[in-house]
Formats: sequence, structure tokens, C-alpha cells
Amino acid sequence: MSRIKALFQRKKEKILNVYFTAGYPQLDSTVEIIKALQAHGADLIEIGMPYSDPLADGPVIQASSAIALANGMTIVKLFEQLKAAQSEIKVPLILMGYMNPVLQFGFEKFCAEAAQVGVDGLILPDLPEYEFETEYGAIIKKYGLNFIFLITPETSDARIKKLDELSTGFLYAVSSSATTGSETDFNAVEKYLYRLQALQLNNPILVGFGIKDKESFTAASKYASGAIIGSAYIKALENAEHVDEITAHFLSKILK
Repeated sequence: MSRIKALFQRKKEKILNVYFTAGYPQLDSTVEIIKALQAHGADLIEIGMPYSDPLADGPVIQASSAIALANGMTIVKLFEQLKAAQSEIKVPLILMGYMNPVLQFGFEKFCAEAAQVGVDGLILPDLPEYEFETEYGAIIKKYGLNFIFLITPETSDARIKKLDELSTGFLYAVSSSATTGSETDFNAVEKYLYRLQALQLNNPILVGFGIKDKESFTAASKYASGAIIGSAYIKALENAEHVDEITAHFLSKILK
């Protein structure tokens, strides 16, 4: 059983997935951040692979990507960092990124190396459903990686059910059609999540985009298994001299 599936079997509510950008704020921050998140209560960790044109990301994550790339972060470097710390990481890890750099690296090579360094799952928002079914899904499965599709309030019930069938691990419910870090109307989100709950999907649901504090995390968790926080954590890291201290403070405000 994958670590992601084991997590959702063990914990049924208020699962906290925290996103950060690999190579931000410093090139060597990656492992330090993972250890801090693991130590202070994150259930899942989503590592963003920086890319020059991150379509789904808002200004905070875009800026962190630009800095990470300027710092010299690459897929090769990220895999080296994860391999060095593999024995110390117990929390499930998800890589989130875009197809262009993954294809340049080599898709099967990417999946093989990701699995080898302890990655549990992938989120590739621009991998279309058809290509997943006909080509890439079999490769992802071959290396034992979970794959998480994104759904939005505009996604039809039929398509949600289809993406639920194809996903393993969980479904990523985008709270609105905005980019990451946007303000979110949680009355509208509640109706959307209630609709998802009524579909009786196979996968648990985590809510992302606009989750930034205890209030939004609690609201998102009401009709879902938990939520994903990204931009707010990256903002907290911006001038962090002590990653562990900042992370402990940030997570305590959400989980207390």
C-alpha cells in the first residue's frame, strides 16, 4: 500500500497538505523545509518543481519559482536532495509540476527516479486525460506512483467521476477557477464540496487554492478530507532565517 493511501486510511479528516517550491528561498532549503513540515504536523508534503511558465499558479508561487530557477534548482538537483534525505522522510511526498520539463527530462526516467528517491505521487495539471489514459498512466503505475487529477467547480459531474476513476491517492478539488493564492468565497466552496460529497467518489478529496489559515482550513475540511496550503506558507518563508521556527509557528496557527 502506498504511503498516501495508508495516510487516508489512518486519518479520516483535517489532513493538511503543505506545498512549497523546491529551491526556495535558497537552493538547499528543500530538505530543511520537508523536515520542518514533517516535525510540526503536515500530513502530506507537495513539492513544486519550479517552471518558467506555471499556468495554474498565482503571483506568490510564480515569484518563488523564478527565484528557485535563479538559484539553480533543476529536477536533477531536486532528486539528489531527496535521495540524500530519503531515510529521514516518513511523510508522503508529492511532486507537482508541468509536463514540459518532465518531458525534457524523459517521462519514464522521471517516474523511475522519482520512485527511487521516495516520491509517492505526482500532480501534473497540464497532462490531459486522454494522454494519461493512452500513454503516461501505464508508466506512472509501473513505478508505483499515485497520480492526482484536479477538478474545479466548473467540471461536470460526468467528468469528475471519470477523473475520480483515473486518480489514485486523492482528488485535488480546486476551490475556484482562479489561480493559487486568490481570495476564496467559502459559501460557494461549501456548495461545491457538498456536491462532490453527494457524488460518492472513490477517492478522498483535498481542497486547494485560497486556503491560508485556520478558518479557511477548517471550512475546507468540513466537506472534504482536508486541504492544501501553498501561497500562505511560501509568503511565511520569504524572509525566513530559521525555517524550523517559521514552520512551527505557521502550522501551530492552523492546527491548534
